[in-house]
Amino acid sequence: MLLENFRPQSKLVVRQTGLSRAKFPVIDAHNHLAEPFGGGWDQRPTSELLERLDEAGVIHYVDLDGGWGEDLLNRHLDQFKAVAPERFSIFGGIDWNQWQSLGNAFPEWAAKRLTTQKERGAQGLKIWKPLGLTVRDEQGRLVDVDDQRLAPIWQTAGELGLPVMIHVADPVAFFDPIDETNERWEEIGNHPDWAFTSPPYPAFMYILDGLARLVERHPGTTFIGAHAGCYAENLGWVGAMLERCPNYHVDLSARIAELGRQPYTARRFFLQFADRILFGLDMGPHLAGYQLHFRFLETDDEYFNYSTHEIPSQGRWYINGIYLPDDVLEKVYYRNAAKLLGINPKLS
Repeated sequence: MLLENFRPQSKLVVRQTGLSRAKFPVIDAHNHLAEPFGGGWDQRPTSELLERLDEAGVIHYVDLDGGWGEDLLNRHLDQFKAVAPERFSIFGGIDWNQWQSLGNAFPEWAAKRLTTQKERGAQGLKIWKPLGLTVRDEQGRLVDVDDQRLAPIWQTAGELGLPVMIHVADPVAFFDPIDETNERWEEIGNHPDWAFTSPPYPAFMYILDGLARLVERHPGTTFIGAHAGCYAENLGWVGAMLERCPNYHVDLSARIAELGRQPYTARRFFLQFADRILFGLDMGPHLAGYQLHFRFLETDDEYFNYSTHEIPSQGRWYINGIYLPDDVLEKVYYRNAAKLLGINPKLS
């Protein structure tokens, strides 16, 4: 029998809690509306999107797909923010390709574009994972995450009061050899462009150490480490960074697979850093995905599939819930994000 045909059925008899909505209102602080991650909702009526969010109990949605071009940013601002300003925040981005033509002038140019984006209505900056992996300067040299030439961008974000949602690296296994020991072998096989084996790519910890230095150098700028601080496999490391850097926050987007297989450690992490963690889905306004996340956060259910697919998509394991207390749930679901984004959402 081929592994792809293996469908083991667990014989455990454990509680199965079905949650249709979260216990409290939800701010989704890390998500998308365009392809490939947002499901193409920018091509559908916004009224349908609002109905989907209402069904899930999501009162505010952060769209990270504003990009760096005025056309794309304006389209999202016009389609979503202008229609329901209290329901959406749109983040802008940086066009790293301009470095090739602008040379040494690029950092200041990018900082000025950030100012323009805020004037147009952007409420944050999204840094995607190419920084540290593929972004190159005018000499063709790979740019480190903490490259000091980029300081004007981070300083400007801080001065403008724009939080920086930053995603560097990727799951640790993506940097390992793609062999029989790699726990994400199937996932990488389905998405070979997600493999960043080192070498030739930089080592995982080289990138993460650069992130830590970047955040430490810019205490006046608010950073949000995407995907459990970009290192969900080592919450001790993430926690140490949170302790050192009061300007650092994290979200849980796309990482309940990792968090839920270390439920004791994850629960302690959420309790200790309850004021610094944001809710996020990162798979578009997907109702079943929201409900899985609610189940992970609110229940003590054991050994359940973290994925909406029959075969768990990130690795062949199941997860456990971490049954957070109400005061922590409130902070993670909406209070932390509301404070960070400077919004006053309608709670009913």
